[in-house]
Amino acid sequence: MKILKYSVVTAAFILSLSLAAATGLFAESENHGKTLHWSYEGECGPDHWGELIHEYCNANIGDMQSPVGISVTEKAHLETINFHYFPTPLKILNNGHTIQINYGCGSFITIGNKKYELMQFHFHTPSEHMIHGKSYDMEAHLVHKGAHGELAVIAVLISKGKENAFIKTLWSNFPNEVGKMNTASDVRICASQLLPQNTTSYFTYTGSLTTPPCTEGVNWFILKTPIEVSQVGLNKFTSLFKHDARPIQPVRGRVIKENE
Repeated sequence: MKILKYSVVTAAFILSLSLAAATGLFAESENHGKTLHWSYEGECGPDHWGELIHEYCNANIGDMQSPVGISVTEKAHLETINFHYFPTPLKILNNGHTIQINYGCGSFITIGNKKYELMQFHFHTPSEHMIHGKSYDMEAHLVHKGAHGELAVIAVLISKGKENAFIKTLWSNFPNEVGKMNTASDVRICASQLLPQNTTSYFTYTGSLTTPPCTEGVNWFILKTPIEVSQVGLNKFTSLFKHDARPIQPVRGRVIKENE
């Protein structure tokens, strides 16, 4: 009975960590009463994530980790991603690792017969995924959760270029203080403004969260068409987060598919 109880508690703890990471509700986690910090460099950087606590072990031993470098792909008939995003009041958080926008209920995507609700979106610089050896200046991740807890992440690649009015609105409201949420009820946003005009062409594969606990089984959809952000916009983000991208992980025999 003790073993069963321990297993149930452990499973529940791992699930809570995974969902917290996916929905971005924490920047640090608690371990034996002490604050456990992870970062993108040094002793708590990506090379050491799997050593911090057991629940992060996938970072070291997982065989379906993200991000990956996309070069060899398989052409396939892929389902259309249908976006059903609706306006929501802006809730923007500096979680210590990135700028994250927590999204209101009711916005979702459908892919085939599967539905995933949009939970939040956030940013990385430089891009976490590489496409045929090319790295982009930034990458946005729109994190969705299905009815049974399965995760789907839409990745939007971002190149330096012309000013992006939507990102400018976000940046003008983000808090500089770590752990602070800015709720701008008079500012309404719609995540569709973050998408490129072409959302039908994409790469897809099964991977993981790119931050601890690096939970696997995440459905990734990387849109091929990038959007742009100005140098000023890029500088404002990197003034807080100079580098918040996990290094490329081994593909390990996984098949990366793209539209025919």
